[in-house]
Amino acid sequence: MNRNVILTCAVTGAGDTVAKSPHVPVTPKQIAEAAIEAAKAGASVAHLHVRDPETGAISHSLDHFREVVERIREADTDIVINLTAGGGGDWIPDAADPTRGGPNTDIQTPAERHAPVDELLPELCTLDCGSLNFGDMVYVNPADWLREHARLVQAAGVKPELECFDLGHVWFARQLQQEGLLDGDPLFQLCLGIPWGAEADTETMLAMRNKLPANANWAAFGIGRQQMPMVAQAVLLGGHARVGLEDNLYLEKGVLATNGQLVERARTLIENLGVRAMTPAETRAHLGLRDPNSGRIVEKVVGGVA
Repeated sequence: MNRNVILTCAVTGAGDTVAKSPHVPVTPKQIAEAAIEAAKAGASVAHLHVRDPETGAISHSLDHFREVVERIREADTDIVINLTAGGGGDWIPDAADPTRGGPNTDIQTPAERHAPVDELLPELCTLDCGSLNFGDMVYVNPADWLREHARLVQAAGVKPELECFDLGHVWFARQLQQEGLLDGDPLFQLCLGIPWGAEADTETMLAMRNKLPANANWAAFGIGRQQMPMVAQAVLLGGHARVGLEDNLYLEKGVLATNGQLVERARTLIENLGVRAMTPAETRAHLGLRDPNSGRIVEKVVGGVA
């Protein structure tokens, strides 16, 4: 069991959820406020996407990312910032010509995905470790793109969170480590329950955990109704956890949640297991992250929290 847990809140995501809940933040101001709300509820890390303020759809706007990050950094409440760098991989074959992307296809190069990270230098950013049948579309992330992206993240001095949606993604992340494209102890996020990747159950989480490098830090999440069960399971298996409206809209059946409520529910759950959530400062020290004020890497704490 992990006694000191990094609790991440993924506050908005990029999915088609805005019409399903009034609590999903859309504008940069709302997204920043959601991250601060999560921090006050006990989250260690805020995982951030941005959306088009007019439509609520996915956005890659550097201006939106900049506003969100600046608002969080100017706030009195501390939280570790984790920017998505996995957008721009959605491929939907055109019905008339399947060699071309159809409506809602959204592809970015590794350099385009990396641009907000390179300018804003968050403590963490995501690196999605492979392609996947993601629901009814294909998420496209070829191996050479991943190598290029890993080099960009490494050069920026930002720690990648290695998002793995299936066992093959864990395998490729280990390959990146062997090729020297990951610095320090790697940080994995096991993403469970997305059709058609890894299932959200104990057997799958355990199988993925058992394939991680010996020096890995890791977390896991489940989507929908599996969100809280996967929080408990990750902690019991020695990992960290993630909640938030990116992955689940409900506090219980028929009751829409806020990000703060989901963090509070997860924090209560782990505390009832005799576990505590790390503070943002402890998280930086545990993972060896960049201090947002000094710009220096916080010395990693081995064998405990700061």
